[in-house]
Amino acid sequence: MRKEIQIKNRVEELEHVAAFVEEIGEELGLSMELQMNLNLVMEEMVSNVIFYAYPEGSDAEIELAAECDGKELTFLISDQGREFDPTMKDDADVDTNPADRELGGMGIFIVKNIMNKVTYQRLDGKNLLTMKKKI
Repeated sequence: MRKEIQIKNRVEELEHVAAFVEEIGEELGLSMELQMNLNLVMEEMVSNVIFYAYPEGSDAEIELAAECDGKELTFLISDQGREFDPTMKDDADVDTNPADRELGGMGIFIVKNIMNKVTYQRLDGKNLLTMKKKI
């Protein structure tokens, strides 16, 4: 199975991301819990691209791809925004009181804990974030 969609870098496009994940989950017969976790992962990472990869007011495309070999589901998020490697971000300190914690980082922490493997590369002016989950 392989599916792809392109969305704009706008918050309202997140509903297309959710539909994309739901369609994949149904096609693969994934549990509702796993579908919800995958939706959280994709929403978090696509939101980061929408809010931080491009100058405010600019129009850009974000490409999402999903591929499954029956044992592992792979998501790829591709954009041409500012270079950012979320895998290099220090994990959030979950033992610290949220009021005292530095802003940001929880989403990436959650993604790293839900997915089995998260990798990043910058290739030909594109950010390529690959996330794998054993199913």
